[in-house]
Amino acid sequence: MADLLRNFFGFQKPATPATQHDDDFADFAGAPDPAPVQPFNPMTASPVQDSPAFPTSSTGITYTKWYRIWERTSPSDFYSEMFILPFVFILIGLHFWGRRKNKRLARSWIEAHAPLLQKEFAVVGYGGRQSPSLEDVEESGLAKALVDEKLLIPTELLKERTAQEYTTYATGRQNVAYVDINIKLYKRYNPFTWLLELLLSTFFDSIKAPIERMEATLHPFDGKEKETIPVTSEKEQASLTERVKGLQSSYDPFVWALVNKDHMRRVREDRYDISLTITKDHPKLPQWASVMSESAEVTDTLLTPELIKMVEQAGDEAFEYLIMSDLPIDKPQKLDQTIPHKRITLSLHLPSSISPSAYSKTTPLFAYFLRLTDNLVANAHFRPEVTRKIKATREDESRKLRRADEEEKAEERKLETDKKKKAEREAKLKGLSAAEQNRFLEKERDRDRKRTEKKQAKRG
Repeated sequence: MADLLRNFFGFQKPATPATQHDDDFADFAGAPDPAPVQPFNPMTASPVQDSPAFPTSSTGITYTKWYRIWERTSPSDFYSEMFILPFVFILIGLHFWGRRKNKRLARSWIEAHAPLLQKEFAVVGYGGRQSPSLEDVEESGLAKALVDEKLLIPTELLKERTAQEYTTYATGRQNVAYVDINIKLYKRYNPFTWLLELLLSTFFDSIKAPIERMEATLHPFDGKEKETIPVTSEKEQASLTERVKGLQSSYDPFVWALVNKDHMRRVREDRYDISLTITKDHPKLPQWASVMSESAEVTDTLLTPELIKMVEQAGDEAFEYLIMSDLPIDKPQKLDQTIPHKRITLSLHLPSSISPSAYSKTTPLFAYFLRLTDNLVANAHFRPEVTRKIKATREDESRKLRRADEEEKAEERKLETDKKKKAEREAKLKGLSAAEQNRFLEKERDRDRKRTEKKQAKRG
């Protein structure tokens, strides 16, 4: 009891227990006591310490300033970049080379043909004059605003639609409303796509092989100058009416084509109007060319010695087709799509040379194409028998569309009637009791059975 009281009041220290080892702190058991930190004395401190500025880890990685890349990297860290970057630079170089090459080819074409276009048409290229704004009219008046030189748009002979497609435009000629010219080139700026299309076209007929071509489409007035030429006042309308009063710019409708045999299948499959013609070889044409026409008289009128000479001069490598048509290119689905619209299309394969002299063989044919409407207006008026035959072909096509349209409308009426009968039947069944509904359904089954038996009896 006395020992307990002495221990309670602290007269005697308790015995120290035996030390127990803790496995969790075994790593720190033998660690030396940390050395005391010496106070920093700015008078004795040296600006350059003997110890390194940045520690080095046990893995050997040196930590330096962010911009000192050479101290923590080596050339072996960039092997993948060294392998990829040359291909990237090659692709970028091919892209810019391809765009530049296509642009030079398009410019060489317009340099060779611009004199012809400017000789035949009053306006060539994209340009003109902008409409004056309301502020310009209020500031200087309408008369001065209309002739202001600031509104002039510089003429651009050739417009780049895409890296492989260029277009130009011409208007302002007798018997011709306007001409659209489209130049399509290889995808030189993307050689992988170009080669892939070329490879797939050899195995699949549905994929067209890439080709460089110029396709020009000429739209004649066909006696519709009043509806085609825009006018801004009644005075201009009266002047236009007076000018076109004695003009005759219309000719008989027909479909006629002079086609390179290598492109005949593609033309017949792609164009609805050509599918209505008959293909015949002509003794005056070279072996690689053929005529597709609705009538022999049309061929005799259009296949002139001058045209034959220019087609032979162009050669089978450049000439693709010359088509004159008044029917749509795509097969019409409705009657309003059969409205005739006359046009003349010339397609030529482009050479790979950027020299304007490379077009010397096809330039005469292109010039003949621009003046072709004059020949049609003067000579393309056929005998009544030929005109009736051509007209009968168009009436047959219109009759087929009309029949298909009537069948479609009859089907729609039938569906509407069936829908109305079904609604009436459901409304009638809702108002009947269960027993009455069973009797009603039984009568329907008997009626359907008798109708089926009657049909079978008629077949027998």
